[in-house]
Amino acid sequence: MVHEGLKKVLNGVVAAAQQAGRAPEGITLIAVSKTFDGPEIVPVIEAGQRVFGENRVQEAKAKWPALKMAWPDVELHLIGPLQSNKAAEAVQLFDAIHTVDRTKIAAEIAKEMRRQGKPLKLFVQVNTGCEPQKAGIDPAAADAFLAECREVHGLEISGLMCIPPAEDDPTPHFTLLAEIARRNGLSQLSMGMSGDYPDAIACGATHVRVGSAIFGTRG
Repeated sequence: MVHEGLKKVLNGVVAAAQQAGRAPEGITLIAVSKTFDGPEIVPVIEAGQRVFGENRVQEAKAKWPALKMAWPDVELHLIGPLQSNKAAEAVQLFDAIHTVDRTKIAAEIAKEMRRQGKPLKLFVQVNTGCEPQKAGIDPAAADAFLAECREVHGLEISGLMCIPPAEDDPTPHFTLLAEIARRNGLSQLSMGMSGDYPDAIACGATHVRVGSAIFGTRG
């Protein structure tokens, strides 16, 4: 089954990887299914996509358990802010969390992973634009926070995530994230969305989060 939006994005990922001299297999496409219901997600799964992203625990909880039961090999990533009181549900439902950004969340995730016996892939979100309204650790505090996650909470951090300011050229933000990752021995970078994922791939993205280019725009 061919899903045109998905096919176009997958082709775009391959083209961007080749242009950057990278292997396309090293880049994971996360299809961002937030605001779309199960029946709208099914054709994308049936077309072969297996990694999806959601912004909110409650929304994901309403639609994904049934989908994951039908397709057990689907991977679900939380790419939106996580409240500490939702940590238990998040660990139960998701396979990866991209938004570890403060001590309380790191502690709760660590506690729940131990309690549930479920390891997750974890990314620390960095607020590369230092935007006060946006989640994420300040770039200047990233090294110390990563050390805290590892040494205090015993978390294995897979990589870093960022959402550049909408009005900025994203490349300096992607470059900054890659530099913080390099100096902390991290190989995975969750960066790039529908409008800028080729730039992110050129800067080393290993995970790109694409929604509207696959699903279309809501409403």
